[in-house]
Amino acid sequence: MLNKRHLIAMLFLANIATARQSEKDLSEAVQVNLQASIINPMPAHLVFSNQADASLWLSTMSERLKPFVKDEFLRTQYLTIIQYESLRAGLDPQIVLSLITVESKFNKYSIGTSKEKGLMQVMPFWLNLIGNNQQNLFDVRTNVRYGCNILAFYLQLEKGNMARALARYNGSLKSDSYPNRIFAAYNKYWQPVKLSSN
Repeated sequence: MLNKRHLIAMLFLANIATARQSEKDLSEAVQVNLQASIINPMPAHLVFSNQADASLWLSTMSERLKPFVKDEFLRTQYLTIIQYESLRAGLDPQIVLSLITVESKFNKYSIGTSKEKGLMQVMPFWLNLIGNNQQNLFDVRTNVRYGCNILAFYLQLEKGNMARALARYNGSLKSDSYPNRIFAAYNKYWQPVKLSSN
């Protein structure tokens, strides 16, 4: 039989396990910066110093993505968007790929228990906060753009500490479990490719 203390502890742990990005009052300046980050009509494209590195990265990542996304055209589209949006937000694309592996396994129609949506499991409240309700979180580019900018915002809040930024993204700041899952996916699937520019 559970006593009251055990029940409270279980509820607390359950809350940590299912919590997501937190809706916070953002300062007006932060809100304006995030809104500006969401707006960009330029088409996604691979960002590398030379075509050989772009081709090597894309072919290597496409092979690694194959267990999750069978269609080659979709793999190329996803990887191009992820690489572009990650770098645009100042993030390592390999970390973003790892986060997507854990969050949705690259299912763009994924819906979580707290109504988070898409590849990066973005909470819908962000549409009102920094975007608009006409945007579709099941659209890959929209979702990845939101997710990358949210993670970059958390990384800034955490003064460059990626583990804490990831925990904040998941709504589990008091636990290392989520960041450890992201880093495990990174080590298993998404180690960087050795490029000529490295």
